[in-house]
Amino acid sequence: MTHSASTPTPLAIGIDIGGTGIKGGIVDLSIGKLIGERVRIDTPQPATPAAVAEVVAKIVAELDARGDAPGAGTPVGVTFPAIIHRGVARSAANVDKSWIGTDVDALFTGQLGRPVHVMNDADAAGLAEVHFGAGVGVDGTVLVITLGTGIGSALIHNGVLVPNLELGHLEIDSAIAEARASASARERDDLSWDEYAVRLQRFFSHVEFLFSPTLFIIGGGISKRADDYLPQLSIATPITTAKSKNNAGIVGAALQSALS
Repeated sequence: MTHSASTPTPLAIGIDIGGTGIKGGIVDLSIGKLIGERVRIDTPQPATPAAVAEVVAKIVAELDARGDAPGAGTPVGVTFPAIIHRGVARSAANVDKSWIGTDVDALFTGQLGRPVHVMNDADAAGLAEVHFGAGVGVDGTVLVITLGTGIGSALIHNGVLVPNLELGHLEIDSAIAEARASASARERDDLSWDEYAVRLQRFFSHVEFLFSPTLFIIGGGISKRADDYLPQLSIATPITTAKSKNNAGIVGAALQSALS
């Protein structure tokens, strides 16, 4: 999805759908920060389209009731843990498999009665990072890599997001990358930081060769321990840690809603 050249609306609502919780907030797009507290409701189980849409509507209604809410017809941005192609879910991670093939844009737009723009969760975090975080002012290709249960990835070229880049599913040495180099793989295999760095080196060397990025940005909870493994990586591309934290998905979704 490409960006418009117009100036984003100053305020927008962002919703971040995860496997355990659904979070939302009002974002000041001039600074990429939430205004007021975010709202969180547990993800319904099972996380079917109808049940999730109902929770999203509750969160938006609560945010709409605030005095500093954007106008009632303002588009809402939503992240979703799946490949999203033209608004349709093509996969389903940590949500009900009935999402596959669902037009998520249309579902939420109908539920809320206003325009909704849905995007992949890693893409939203990446967008937030290049507009408000470690990628601000960086020309060329920025690759945001999140190390967690799996490996999430977002590619932004000169400020434009190239959506649904699933680098965690690259096959390296006859194994799927995230099965070897995710944060959960380190814990599962009880790897020392030195041993983990060897696996990360293999992954980042391969990705660097494929994309020749200007900058790598590392996100996910394990980014807090970057000093334990980043100094051991030998790649030509500069590499740094993400500045956006738990609200990156909300901020990125809100920004995309204004830019779409």
